[in-house]
Amino acid sequence: MPAAAARCPLLLGRHPATALRRPFTSSSTRRVCAAAGGGSGSGSEGRSPAYGGLLLDAGGTLLQLARPIAETYAALGRPYGVTMPVKYIKEGFKRAFSAPWPKTLRYQGDGRPFWRIVVAEATNCTDSDYFEEVYQHYAHGDAWCLPDGAYRTLHDLKDAGVKLAVVSNFDTRLRKLLKDLNISDVFDAIVVSSEVGYEKPAPEIFKIALDQIGVEASKAVHIGDDETADKAGANAIGLECWLWGEDVKEFSEIQDRILARD
Repeated sequence: MPAAAARCPLLLGRHPATALRRPFTSSSTRRVCAAAGGGSGSGSEGRSPAYGGLLLDAGGTLLQLARPIAETYAALGRPYGVTMPVKYIKEGFKRAFSAPWPKTLRYQGDGRPFWRIVVAEATNCTDSDYFEEVYQHYAHGDAWCLPDGAYRTLHDLKDAGVKLAVVSNFDTRLRKLLKDLNISDVFDAIVVSSEVGYEKPAPEIFKIALDQIGVEASKAVHIGDDETADKAGANAIGLECWLWGEDVKEFSEIQDRILARD
């Protein structure tokens, strides 16, 4: 997520971070039920890893919104009197998400304090029941999807010996979301900012992930969608970073770059 992107969970609603980031949308991203194993990976036969570890951002990279945030906010808000046009909800969301946060961490524990402000700013609705419905909406896997090919690629990389980790600015809903999408077990480590007390671009959160998978920064690569939180943060500790949507646009491309032919 940028630190201010639409990747954060709350904004993402009821069923996220940085899930508050601008969702990356392209023809390569479709609703993928991880259990179905979408994607057409090329397999790991005859290949050896060019990198020993892969770190992945969650919201906006591994996790994509099944529906635009503003549309979800508007639909869930109608019974509560929310009549603001989707265009203005989107603008309000971006404004609230990018505003300076007075606390050390945006996502502390379940992230409700931060998300409550974002939802209210985006919709001009402070109804507690409405907020809770939005929050719970984004706590369920059906509000999210994996990019095309992600499930297959991650399993192929794991089979090839690549250590995998999620490194995300997110609240405590993340672990459940990964389980809902049947992708949790493929990771050797899941590092969540609200649990470890550091948010990207802080070097500590990247170092924690690398320590947990036992791979040096020079032998790993991080993939995320935010220039500051992901790329600048990773590069600061000597960790290569590919920006999702710019440097790489499909998970099959990630696989091809990590698995170098002998």
